[in-house]
Amino acid sequence: MPEIRPFAAIRYRPGDPSFLAQVLAPPYDVISPAYARTLEARHESNVVRIVLNLAGDPDGYRRAGDTFRAWIERGVLAPDPEPSLYVLEQTFSVGGTRYRRRGLLARLRAEDYAAGSVLPHEHTRKAAREDRFLMLQALRANLSPIFTMVPDSAGDLRSALEDVARADAAAEYRDDTGVEHRLVRVAAEDPIARLTGLIARTSVFIADGHHRYATALRHRDVVGPEGAWTLGYFVPVEDPGLVVLPYHRVVVDGPSLADAEGRLARHSEIRVVEGLDALATAVQSSQAPHAFGLADRSGRGLLVEALPGGAGRLPAGTPPCLAALDTYFVHRHVLPDLLGVDDAKVRYVHSLDEARSSVAEADGPLALVLRATPVAHIIDVARAGESMPAKSTFFHPKLPSGLVIHPLVV
Repeated sequence: MPEIRPFAAIRYRPGDPSFLAQVLAPPYDVISPAYARTLEARHESNVVRIVLNLAGDPDGYRRAGDTFRAWIERGVLAPDPEPSLYVLEQTFSVGGTRYRRRGLLARLRAEDYAAGSVLPHEHTRKAAREDRFLMLQALRANLSPIFTMVPDSAGDLRSALEDVARADAAAEYRDDTGVEHRLVRVAAEDPIARLTGLIARTSVFIADGHHRYATALRHRDVVGPEGAWTLGYFVPVEDPGLVVLPYHRVVVDGPSLADAEGRLARHSEIRVVEGLDALATAVQSSQAPHAFGLADRSGRGLLVEALPGGAGRLPAGTPPCLAALDTYFVHRHVLPDLLGVDDAKVRYVHSLDEARSSVAEADGPLALVLRATPVAHIIDVARAGESMPAKSTFFHPKLPSGLVIHPLVV
């Protein structure tokens, strides 16, 4: 079972909303180059300067580490007075619906996946692992947590988080996407024991942060068992605020929309839908075992729903948990077999707006619109020890970098 502990977090001082909005940032892997420049210009102490190697050269990691230590020396960042747990409450809207998600930030002992305490659902990439390891070595701290999901069918963890969240906030701010963040520090012995005990009773599932977890394991292997401590975030699986958005694709070198329609017609039910937003709504509402949308720059879209038996065209022996995924069906059958497209010709985009602008750049690209992956499917894949295709999930909202900083033990 996962082992977690309180710790004295390093946090920005002062912690008032106006300052935090100037210095905090999203996780490194969702910061575009243009947005990185915006954040860098926003404030001289914006965390983007130490969460990313902005220069893109080997010495950039050293400079990030030097900057981090200089901020501590100047008092821009300072540790809390005692070991604590931290409850983060995020309030946000999706599609006109208001949500609130509560989770716990704590020190987590990283263990090999074979131990069964923490279970993944996707592979990691070598370049990203190396980047995160070099940054960790330079900073000697975790600026972003590993986002995990905790089964909580009885609601005990949700109740404990709600109780703690009634206390005064240690920090509050609103980010650029409109998400409201409220942090409560927990230093009393009884609530710490209650929260750690509830999480330690079951395996947890990585939602986001597989590269950060791989980095924690590598650090442990380098320095020894005490180097296994990293920063974890724990949210109940059943929390209504645990929202997964779809991760869309752009096919940058493939068939035209008309050609794709002809290739897919024998295997699918196809309906024309005008407009990318309407297409996304139609895809998300589909009850077919596998469904996706295709659209070009004209705005003409196709809702594609696989005919019964479509999963039978996947490779023999495909585990049922993977056969149920739209992303697996698309990457293992539709793109290579029906459209003649390999993964090197596919780009991943976070939003319909990104897909729309990417398709508008030229005549060739097609937007490939997908449904959100249900949380239950993610857990099924993790429990089976399998891995989803890259970019199968987009958990929203993201956890801010720099709100709670975890110093390495070794």
